[in-house]
Amino acid sequence: MAEAALGLGTNLGDREAALSRAVALLEQMPGNEVTAISGLYASAPWGVEDQPDFLNLCLLIETDLGPMQLLHACKAVEAELGRQARERWGPREMDLDVLLMPGVEMDTETLAIPHPRMQERRFVMEPLAEIAPDWGLDGETVECRTAALRQRAADQKCERDDSATRRFADLRAC
Repeated sequence: MAEAALGLGTNLGDREAALSRAVALLEQMPGNEVTAISGLYASAPWGVEDQPDFLNLCLLIETDLGPMQLLHACKAVEAELGRQARERWGPREMDLDVLLMPGVEMDTETLAIPHPRMQERRFVMEPLAEIAPDWGLDGETVECRTAALRQRAADQKCERDDSATRRFADLRAC
């Protein structure tokens, strides 16, 4: 089995319910086991600012899938949850990204691991540091990279939302 870190985010509809459903869909796929889930983080939109705030989380998954198969599984979850093609960085019913897979580095037209922009985005790095602080990323730990990003991008709104995290946990328990 391979280990991977995924980033999930949504800013439309019942965001906690959508994130809960996305995690459940990943767990239902044969050969997948979700091993850790971060809390939920509220963040301002990236790129296109005239839209609702996002809720984001990261999770760790053990999977029998290779990198491209995992990407296709993520796209299937997005489709199941109604993701529609819109403008780049626009509103999303659900967005799933393959962020890291220890020991895997690749850069194709459809998938780059590590994710090429993750280190610019607190909404990715903060939840990832919560569940994988010691994972390696460009010669440093995720926690070290996150601390540097906090200083560089202190103006990026990204806060753990404990109320949303509790609601998400309640939905997952049902």
